[in-house]
Amino acid sequence: MSMIERVVGERDIHKVDLHIHTYYSDGQASPSSIVKKAAVMGYSVIAITDHDGTGGVKEALTEGKEEGLVVIPGIELATELEAGIGLHILGYDMDTDDPGFRKIVSDLAKRRHSRNEKLIGVLRDMGYDIYLDELEKKQPGGFVGKPVIARALAEKGYVKDYREAFEDGHFLESFKAKTVKKEKLSAEQAIDVINRAGGFAVLAHPIQTRHIGKPGSEEFFFNMEKIITELKNKGLKGLECYHPDQNSEHTARFIKIAEKYDLLITRGSDFHGADYSYAEPTA
Repeated sequence: MSMIERVVGERDIHKVDLHIHTYYSDGQASPSSIVKKAAVMGYSVIAITDHDGTGGVKEALTEGKEEGLVVIPGIELATELEAGIGLHILGYDMDTDDPGFRKIVSDLAKRRHSRNEKLIGVLRDMGYDIYLDELEKKQPGGFVGKPVIARALAEKGYVKDYREAFEDGHFLESFKAKTVKKEKLSAEQAIDVINRAGGFAVLAHPIQTRHIGKPGSEEFFFNMEKIITELKNKGLKGLECYHPDQNSEHTARFIKIAEKYDLLITRGSDFHGADYSYAEPTA
């Protein structure tokens, strides 16, 4: 039994949070501040799952030892199926020094930087005074994702709230901006690199999956189960059944699927904010 199976299986699921972002990716809080707040809130296990990197893991592990809180190293990888369906794969308890894992992380950083240069070029052509090097200097580790760009647009007064930058047809969702894409891993590649590094691959927030039917509909769950079956055969080991975007009915359906395919049931707040005490609850 892996470490994550052991510690998650024996704890109250609502005192476990296996999906947290820090300012080492597109979150706003430091790893240590999150760990401290989680300990005060009575959590027993958390995982730091920044996008495409593990820069915040060491700090979180150190603080976890101080606070007596189990911290699991994690990562979140954006992927695609052959049909072009986007999925996010969470990885846990990998050897972060594994050569294959480190190469993938390095390659993803290069792809993201190239995408950001093009995307910010599009925004500048639209008349928005924003520079990639300024954003990279503000971010520990230099990570810049779309939420970081959106917050910069808000800071400069182009939008009142960063969420406006994601409104259909505007800013980051304008036609020109949407033509700029980052090359993604396949879901199979992501699962494989996590497994090869001794980790545990989990499908994140399945309700967010698009182009397989209206989320929550029977068509959606039928197609979602087909995808999960395919991923299980490729080495998927868990399903994020508890997530703020999934209501109690969704959660129950995903738990049923997870049990059917002998997948670990996980819970994640998908926290990105500045104060962990405001992490969204789940069903």
